[in-house]
Amino acid sequence: MEKIIQGKAYVLGKNIDTDQIIPAEHLVYSLSDPEEVVLYGTYALSGVPPEQGGLPKGNIPFIAEGEVRSAFTIIIAGPNFGCGSSREHAPFALKVAGVKAIIAESYARIFYRNCVDGGFAIPYETAEQLNQIIKTGDELKIDVEANTIENLTSKVTWRLNPLGSVFNIVEAGGIFAYARQENLMAQS
Repeated sequence: MEKIIQGKAYVLGKNIDTDQIIPAEHLVYSLSDPEEVVLYGTYALSGVPPEQGGLPKGNIPFIAEGEVRSAFTIIIAGPNFGCGSSREHAPFALKVAGVKAIIAESYARIFYRNCVDGGFAIPYETAEQLNQIIKTGDELKIDVEANTIENLTSKVTWRLNPLGSVFNIVEAGGIFAYARQENLMAQS
């Protein structure tokens, strides 16, 4: 995983739950069949209502019609991102859609753990209400080592809360891969 993540922002509101990230009717697809896995990306964020940021100003969809991956690689959200059910399909769907990092004021604990444990995306926290400042489509650059995010569109930089060992776990591909890499469990 890159130490510099650059891409377009997709801005969401507060309390985005796992049913909005990947609606229940799309949980029928196999997580191991490559032809069905892409459908998780196709339907990522398809349940977010417009009033919570589902279609930001300009009615920009997260996934363009007919596509399976998003043009947006960084999600900016308010507090309590990933609340709702404990399904690990939610961070998985975001990864399949091409999301590399999520920056929110806070997360539901289970979503945060699923995101890290599965190695799906980097879940950054910030004290700033960035979803009130950054706009969908802004070009962003995250420096993982410096814990900063720079809005290349507006030329403003903010500090992010340090990740600690979270980056190493996500970079390794999840908690089990990290544990094997660090000789914390028996090799199989």
